Amino acid sequence: MHSILKRTAAAVAVGLAFAVPAKAELTGDLTIFLDTSNPAPRATMEEMIGRFGEKNPDLNIEITVIDREAYKTQIRNFLTANAPDVATWYAANRMRPYVEAGLFEDVSDLWAEPEIADNLASTKGAMTIDGKQWGVPYTYYQWGVYYRKDIFEELGLSEPTTWEEEKANCAKIVESGRACYTIGTKFLWTAGGWFDYLNMRTNGFDFHMDLAGGKVSWEDDRVKQTFANWKELIDMGAFIDNHQTYSWQEALPFMVNGEAAAYLMGNFAVAPLRDSGLTDDQLDFYQFVKINPDVALSEDAPTDTFHIPSAAKNKEAARAFLRFAASPEEQTIINNGKNLGQLPVNAQSSVDDDKFLQQGFEMLSSNSTGGVAQFWDRDAPAEMAKVSMEGFQEFMIKPDNLDRILSKLERARKRIYK
Repeated sequence: MHSILKRTAAAVAVGLAFAVPAKAELTGDLTIFLDTSNPAPRATMEEMIGRFGEKNPDLNIEITVIDREAYKTQIRNFLTANAPDVATWYAANRMRPYVEAGLFEDVSDLWAEPEIADNLASTKGAMTIDGKQWGVPYTYYQWGVYYRKDIFEELGLSEPTTWEEEKANCAKIVESGRACYTIGTKFLWTAGGWFDYLNMRTNGFDFHMDLAGGKVSWEDDRVKQTFANWKELIDMGAFIDNHQTYSWQEALPFMVNGEAAAYLMGNFAVAPLRDSGLTDDQLDFYQFVKINPDVALSEDAPTDTFHIPSAAKNKEAARAFLRFAASPEEQTIINNGKNLGQLPVNAQSSVDDDKFLQQGFEMLSSNSTGGVAQFWDRDAPAEMAKVSMEGFQEFMIKPDNLDRILSKLERARKRIYK
């Protein structure tokens, strides 16, 4: 047995030793830092690492679990000063600072292997910077429109697939005395979700990523078209009143009580909707509709990832662990309803027998050819994300302020990306 010292006051350290009477090729120490500090994710990760340890009994594995919020503030320090061999993090722009600082290992060699290249293809773009891949994903979850199926049936509505159908449905919902969508923008990021979908559906994934990367002016006519589409819904009275006073959880009762018919949200909203008494006969899900027919469908699917720090001491074992974590068998286990309750990234995995996970997996595996975004506050730098989401919220309240809002965002873009 071995033990681990706490690396910070915020860290929860766990020492694990694995020994079985079998010969393994991997030897030495493998240190893994995790931000999965909540009980269920923590247990899931520890059990998965245990299975890897059983396959590699000559490998001494050490795990350090750090509170997620503390992890975010400490990651640069430990990558620089005392790097582990494997560390959890996030895809896309959230990994960019560590890639550009030379703190994450290039693992493009893993992505050249058919098992990863073929089966994790949906997230390759999110793991790619400068044409290279910098980690592997282990879980993600879908966003989309969760709606009251019983209200749709009452009003004679069917799931829309086009923007015109979406607006026609909304008009009937508003006419019935309800809002089309609940939303709580008190903490801003929910408005970011609406911007993501409207912009990706209007202008496409590449344009959206260029905007997040500061390569496009906020006063570009294509951006203005995204807001023009959004304004159509706002002018119809599509959203609940006073949404700026509610968190996303506080906006749930409007849907539960039937005052709003739908919610554009991540799959994590399903559990509280069920806990509030809605049955699966009342709840359903559809993919955000097409707006521009010439644009391939892209989705928000925030992705959690494993990385190898550049200063890792046992990169051979680290690569073996990344392969293991990305395998269809492990992806099936860690993402099932008893563990993470999310979606496996590996297309060969089995998905938990939950209708929303099944729908999300099908959508992300076969109907998101445009790309997979990580959500606005992950794809854009933190400062740009904050000021832009403030602008999104203001626009939803006062859409006639658009020119002033876009001018402010453009000034921020020039300052932040200089």
